[in-house]
Amino acid sequence: MRSGPARTEGGADRPGIPTRLVVQALVREDGTVDAGDLYAVAGLLGMSGQQIRLCVRRLVDEGRFTQEGRGRKATLHAVADATGSLAPDAAFVRHAYRQDAGLAPWDGTWHLFAFAVPESRRTARDTLREHLLRLGAASVHSGLYVTANPVAELVEARAEQLGVLATLTRLTTTDLRIGELTDPRALAAALWPLGEIARRHEELAAFARAGLARLDDGPEPSDAERLTAAVELAARFTAAMEPDPLLPPQLLPEPWPGTGARRLAADCWARLRGTPRADGTPALRLFALYADALRPAGS
Repeated sequence: MRSGPARTEGGADRPGIPTRLVVQALVREDGTVDAGDLYAVAGLLGMSGQQIRLCVRRLVDEGRFTQEGRGRKATLHAVADATGSLAPDAAFVRHAYRQDAGLAPWDGTWHLFAFAVPESRRTARDTLREHLLRLGAASVHSGLYVTANPVAELVEARAEQLGVLATLTRLTTTDLRIGELTDPRALAAALWPLGEIARRHEELAAFARAGLARLDDGPEPSDAERLTAAVELAARFTAAMEPDPLLPPQLLPEPWPGTGARRLAADCWARLRGTPRADGTPALRLFALYADALRPAGS
């Protein structure tokens, strides 16, 4: 989930849902993908049969799947775990829900990281920077990053793996000042693009709210419609969560849309997962992954 939204392969209408991720999202718990389901879901997402055929051919050529049969009657077999970037980072998602429940209050400490990796180790430098950004850190100045979350162990482990731990400086402070800014909420607003992050959560909330309304008031969805809704919900959840640094509530505007969006998404996911397939085929592996990620802490 922390790898970022991918570009649509072949030109699908829905943002953040490449054709290959549709294939990966439809891997069932027995490691197979039913081509009939794949073409039906892809069609509901605005993808053509030609796009799917080309995508399947690439995935088979890359050794990610094997194919048994042809066309819509084919079965794909995943060679390895192929859920792709729609799969959630369970620890990251659980932390978000812990914050929403008030179980992870901020102690007022800022965590800062600085490094000066030489140009000869440019790849390691760029990798360490990307790791910090994925952990929710923001750049203060060139080579200096800050986060409100205690991620030092994760940063140190990555720096050691890259062989640049000796260049890394770590410090904490409760007195962060940037220019004339000292108020924690003002600092957070200056360091992170909270408006854009809020907008993505509002889009997730709107989608989940509409999905729940359809499940409550509309006709029973077909298997293809239910699978399509699950794939799109996962994509929108990823798009909302990927850029979110998971700042403590004490640093966010009130009300913060992420809290409500995650609650609606969890409700919608539970409803979709709770509807068994009419033909009794195995559930999507994605359902199990999200059920694990959304499981309440301590349960």
